[in-house]
Amino acid sequence: MSNVDLEISNKGNKFTIKYSNMNPEKATKYDLEERLVEFGSRVINLVESLPGTTAGKHLGGQLVRSGTAPALNYGEAQAAESRPDFIHKMKIALKELRETLVNLKFILKRNYFSKERLLPLLKENDELIAIFIKSISTAQENLAKGNK
Repeated sequence: MSNVDLEISNKGNKFTIKYSNMNPEKATKYDLEERLVEFGSRVINLVESLPGTTAGKHLGGQLVRSGTAPALNYGEAQAAESRPDFIHKMKIALKELRETLVNLKFILKRNYFSKERLLPLLKENDELIAIFIKSISTAQENLAKGNK
């Protein structure tokens, strides 16, 4: 990607990420599980390139766990025993995605990698968070309506 601008602003406890000047690549549709596995794999690739410093190792360990956990939790959600169980497991996956986002912000802040390298991963993380928020909301609405 060229000429990619990334702006992260902090207002209170809310971070805003803005992407601009992106050259969108040809989008490929994945089912959500495959998309999560691909995301986790990309996180692992990033972590394997982190420096071997104390901070690099710490962030790397955290990032591997939080970046791969959503796929595993989503797999568990697919085998949920009830709608409340499904919602609970999806919320756990969402928490892990949010933790991943914060870890990626640390890595960005430390300048371990260029914005251009981190931008696609940050963007995918944001999109996955949005998908999980919507899925949880829909499941909660269906539960409230009495739909199983």
